Amino acid sequence: MLVLMVFCNSGAAEPACKTLTVSGNPEYPPLLWEDPQAPEHLTGAATALLREILEPLGVQLEVRRLGSWARVQRLARVGELDMVAGAFITSERIKYMDYLLPPFTYLPTAVWVPKDGVFEYRHWPDLKGKRGSTLINNSFGQRFDRYAERNLQVVSVRTIEQSFDMALAGRVDYVLYERLQGQVKLQRLGLADKFVALDVPISNEGLFFTFSKNSQCNTFEFRERIADRLFKLIDAGRMAEIVSEYTARYMSLKP
Repeated sequence: MLVLMVFCNSGAAEPACKTLTVSGNPEYPPLLWEDPQAPEHLTGAATALLREILEPLGVQLEVRRLGSWARVQRLARVGELDMVAGAFITSERIKYMDYLLPPFTYLPTAVWVPKDGVFEYRHWPDLKGKRGSTLINNSFGQRFDRYAERNLQVVSVRTIEQSFDMALAGRVDYVLYERLQGQVKLQRLGLADKFVALDVPISNEGLFFTFSKNSQCNTFEFRERIADRLFKLIDAGRMAEIVSEYTARYMSLKP
């Protein structure tokens, strides 16, 4: 799924990139969502973590809302954006992005169904013959993506609200969406009592910060400096604290 993109200004002094302009998937609370106080920007746990990584390096962070997750990926592909945060690994994305280790979180993806439409699900073949929905260009890991393409009927839409609406209207049988994001999104929409996540996740993938291969900021030295800070913060449990904080922030917003 999630995720962030970055422009940069280069200069002779270190660090070469003085400012990173970030964007990502606006459908990804509590990691990313549109800032209600400034709709042209995004906020969330992912940008908060990235800011803590960059500030000691003397790099400024600017976060912009640049459209759908599908558009963000297109901009990264053509090199108009420098960094994406929140990307799962796929063979296609590896062609145009460099992934930073370690992943900043792991996200199980659930099969969400209306409470009156629960069915038995133990493994991927149980979804055959049923209709699903998710976001355009969403990935849930390379293995599941390949399986779904060959065996499942999954309609891609622009917003996850559309997917949940389609499920309530009986147009699809299930929605594929990360468990964490689904929980907070449905609560925010007032639909938490309408859906349940089936017990077995379809995948549990690492979520990564990535650089576009065409980014001027994408140097080995800069990647190593970011990765070092990232590892220390993750090892200290900082991401879990930030996710808890931003989940509370998102849930406190007025509908």
